[in-house]
Amino acid sequence: MIEPETSPPGILSAREKRRLTKPPSERAIIATLAFTGLIAAFMQTLVTPIVPQLPQLLNTTPSNATWVLTATLLAAAISTPISGRLGDMFGKRRIVIALLALLLAGSVVSALSDDIVPMILGRVLQGTGLGVIALGVSILRDVLHPKRLGGAVALVSATLGIGGAVGLPISALIAQNFDWHFLFWLSGLLAVVALVLVYTVVPVSTLRSGGSFDFVGAVLFGIGLVGILLAVSKGGEWGWGSPVTLGMLVGGALVLLLWGVYELRARNPLVDLRIAARRPVLLTNLASITVGFAFFASAAVLPQLLEAPTDTGVGLGQTLLVSSLCLTPSGLVMFFLSPVAARLSAARGPRTSLIVGGLFIVLAYALAVGLMTEVWHAVLIATVTGLGVGFAYAAMPTLIMRAVPANETAAANGLNSVMRTLGSTVAAAVLGLILASNAVVVDGHAIPTASSFQICFIVAASVALIGVVLALLIPRHEPPYVTSSIPVVKPDVEKVAA
Repeated sequence: MIEPETSPPGILSAREKRRLTKPPSERAIIATLAFTGLIAAFMQTLVTPIVPQLPQLLNTTPSNATWVLTATLLAAAISTPISGRLGDMFGKRRIVIALLALLLAGSVVSALSDDIVPMILGRVLQGTGLGVIALGVSILRDVLHPKRLGGAVALVSATLGIGGAVGLPISALIAQNFDWHFLFWLSGLLAVVALVLVYTVVPVSTLRSGGSFDFVGAVLFGIGLVGILLAVSKGGEWGWGSPVTLGMLVGGALVLLLWGVYELRARNPLVDLRIAARRPVLLTNLASITVGFAFFASAAVLPQLLEAPTDTGVGLGQTLLVSSLCLTPSGLVMFFLSPVAARLSAARGPRTSLIVGGLFIVLAYALAVGLMTEVWHAVLIATVTGLGVGFAYAAMPTLIMRAVPANETAAANGLNSVMRTLGSTVAAAVLGLILASNAVVVDGHAIPTASSFQICFIVAASVALIGVVLALLIPRHEPPYVTSSIPVVKPDVEKVAA
């Protein structure tokens, strides 16, 4: 009798069981998931160098061209918690492969596009790939020894920032020297490499919750989140007091409220709000909003400062490629800092890492208020910001997984990623409004003034300080969830007796 290769949800197939008899090395798993996270994060800054040319390249209006960025943001925010829940139910590795396939499809569609509609469709598919970061963190929990878990989680979590910072100069270099379609062929090639690596290296998921998928909850969550994110990201363009903006904002909030009521009554909710309301989880998610805001502030404000013309007395007159390279150290710092952040979390707890990270971010923007006149000033600010974000990103998944059950790891991490995205979206709207409201016209272009940059830095520092306060409110010695996601390393009995 031939064993079936497929199986019902929550049960391993014969092929999956055979794969478990030949486990790959833990280093290979970590490297594969980190590489996959870098590729997904790279999609955020993939088209940044060609944003000014998009209206001409796609034969559309500047207003329509902005959807090339907005669509990716919305797709990532909506799909991340949904893919997390699907990963908990049907296997995280399986869903990672599915997301990478969607990313590949989106890359091909975008590479073949010369019009706005297929381009937006391709970017939506690429945005769904960002969910692999939260799933990767959850896979690490399932397959690694607890002693290696902290450093691996810190690294994969930080890829959200590393990929964007390191990928930006690569995108700028390609955009300046090759046809712009090559950006998407490159992302497609990277997606193929990631697919092969995940399929061959990452073991199948043995921890599955089963149950039924909450389609109603997913639809309500998507509608509500789209409404709020659209209002925040497009409010400056539509007008903050316009009926469309207010309708989106109020309508989105009401739908999310209805979603919350439904989730509390659902047998298999998309997100277990009772667990999400636990003090450590709630405060960590709120702090994640502030970290997402602060991280995006450096990516949004510093390039404008670096690229503004020097005749305004404020700008530093650098090219897009140079300004991108100035931000690269922030990503490199996150990469090399991950083991340090993991050791701090192990020794003092992830709460301490989150506090330290927030303080570094506050310091960075406090320095930025008075350091805006040299290129190395921007490099310093970006580097210190990356230092703080690296500590914070390393801490947040561990704080979440300590307080949620093992069969909801991916969904909980997915919700945390949405909070970071929400913070970045709010930052884009608030800082964009500040820069646009305090500008001078030079050769027909609006250039932000020195005071507008300083106000942005002050706002970013203030938001980061709020994050520090929230981190301080996280219980220092909260008893862990009875079946928490993070395995506990029990002390050696003999050593304790000695």
